[in-house]
Amino acid sequence: MTDVSDKQMLFKAETLIEALPYFQRYAGRSFVVKYGGHAMGDPEAAKDFAEDIVLLKAVGINPVVVHGGGPQIGAMLKKLGVESQFVDGLRVTDKATAEVAEMVLSGAINKELVGWVNAAGGKAIGLSGKDARMVTATKVSRTVKDPDSQIEQAVDLGFVGEPTAVDISVLTTLSNAGLIPIVAPIASDENGQTYNINADTMAGAIAAALGAARLFLLTDVAGVLDKQGKLLTDLKPADIAALREDGTVKGGMIPKLETCVKAVESGCEAAVVLDGRVPHAMLLEFFTSRGAGTLVSA
Repeated sequence: MTDVSDKQMLFKAETLIEALPYFQRYAGRSFVVKYGGHAMGDPEAAKDFAEDIVLLKAVGINPVVVHGGGPQIGAMLKKLGVESQFVDGLRVTDKATAEVAEMVLSGAINKELVGWVNAAGGKAIGLSGKDARMVTATKVSRTVKDPDSQIEQAVDLGFVGEPTAVDISVLTTLSNAGLIPIVAPIASDENGQTYNINADTMAGAIAAALGAARLFLLTDVAGVLDKQGKLLTDLKPADIAALREDGTVKGGMIPKLETCVKAVESGCEAAVVLDGRVPHAMLLEFFTSRGAGTLVSA
């Protein structure tokens, strides 16, 4: 008669067998993971995430982590007495705010993540888009609608940028050396001016440049939900356009899906929006037939 421990071991063995085809298919490929949201403030979630990243590296996949840090930047600005201005929900990044953002993102958060991955048995190295001129940025231009006239007006967000070019040589060199790059979303333009970049946008640009097998956007929701609250597991760009048109997709999910679409149309094989609060959600999505989020493919 099989006891409980034998059944547990059998289940673990079957899980590994189920994952084997995925290990074989994606050995040597890159996964780009945007890490942020709820998981960043939870030590247990951070530990689980770090273990997942180390496992990916151990089975021959090359993970690249891009992290956010909006709440931490806000907390530090408040602590330092630097007032934040917002236009249509977007933070205006003046010189003082930009300096704090770089300090928090490239310093405290980046090195904390490096520490978690190293503690899990990996060899992580922290850098930003400025290192080795990995990412070249340009100033973001945005428009907002005047509430009275409904006319689009240009708005200056200060030192907020977006990637215009990605040099993957430093990432491939580090990955080939057995290291795990942890990237802060800070980059410079051609004149050396520093810009803060949205972490989703940074991750999408890097995933496209690497021709990554997967872009994972870890969020605080299960994925893309239909109007009945049911998870939509597979979407194409045309599906996303229709969901935006009928109002199913709205708010903060819109820019995330825009990032996914741009990535898969620019060289990334597929992108996934999934709940970073679920333990090992990334592994459940990728290494099992059940999946755990919304997969976007071209």
